[in-house]
Amino acid sequence: MKTLSIGSYTLESGQVLPDVQVAYVTHGTLDAQGANAVLVTHGYTSGPSMLSPGHHTAEGSWASLLGPGRPLDTDRFFFVCSNMLGSAFGTTGPRTINAATGKPWGPDFPAVTLHDIVGVQHRLLEKLGVQHLRAVAGPSYGGWQALQWALQYPEMVDAAGVLMSGITHPPGLGAEEQRKRFAASPQWHGGWYYEHGGMFDTLFEMRLQTLRNYGLERLYEDRMPTAEQRQAELERQSRDWADKFDPNSMVVLAGAAEHFDVRPRLDEIRARLLFVVCTTDKIFPPDPAVTQALDQVRGEKRYRELDSPYGHMASGVEWRRLEDDLRWLLP
Repeated sequence: MKTLSIGSYTLESGQVLPDVQVAYVTHGTLDAQGANAVLVTHGYTSGPSMLSPGHHTAEGSWASLLGPGRPLDTDRFFFVCSNMLGSAFGTTGPRTINAATGKPWGPDFPAVTLHDIVGVQHRLLEKLGVQHLRAVAGPSYGGWQALQWALQYPEMVDAAGVLMSGITHPPGLGAEEQRKRFAASPQWHGGWYYEHGGMFDTLFEMRLQTLRNYGLERLYEDRMPTAEQRQAELERQSRDWADKFDPNSMVVLAGAAEHFDVRPRLDEIRARLLFVVCTTDKIFPPDPAVTQALDQVRGEKRYRELDSPYGHMASGVEWRRLEDDLRWLLP
């Protein structure tokens, strides 16, 4: 993973973030025209490792899809996966030191939007020499980013891949709801927990429940014969994440998405659109209202309901069944 400074960035609110650092990973080679790039966008609580072998996120790894001749073909395309603004895996966020105070931004980190997140990605790509995107694709929160790209920089994006995601933000998952969840913990300290030992216990328990909700336990049933083994692996994954993530990032990113709703603008999308949902996804289940709304998209599109027991995790676990869809996205 690399980190690049994109300089100061003016947020949609008008507030200026000084010296924004962006963590990212690349695969393949950018062509001389800067026109063969693909941006892979990650989920709410994961980072820029979706294409990197040995890494596993809540959405699953896409490393098996990457390589010469693979659906994510490194002989043809230059892939970039960057950590979101406000996240906790290397990009400027609440855990970053605020130069004005010498301490982490913490709960004082400014509110950001999907527009800001995509704008920071755009600045990063410019600095990397990218002039055009063959596609933007990602699962869950990454799907929202792909849609935002198609609307914010329509002249730059050929295709958008939206997997196990939606066209609006689910109710009950906003910044205030997240803040209240954390405030119930004695480790919270009003969001200033950095000097009080952090919030490992709270994050660990939260992650265990999230992985179960995402369908990871169902995946382990296919791989591990005993309940004890499955529980041990769930706990290992949860400990690893709880050691690294920042609760304030969860609040910031929830706030960035809570007003996300592209329904009024779907007819503006000109990019080729891949939209995949999973039949057992509790967060973004198949919804006739969504399929009807997608009729407004004027460009070429492919909609598919993936029949899988793996719920929100299906975009990673079922990668073999997505190969044809991704080849359609990147002809």
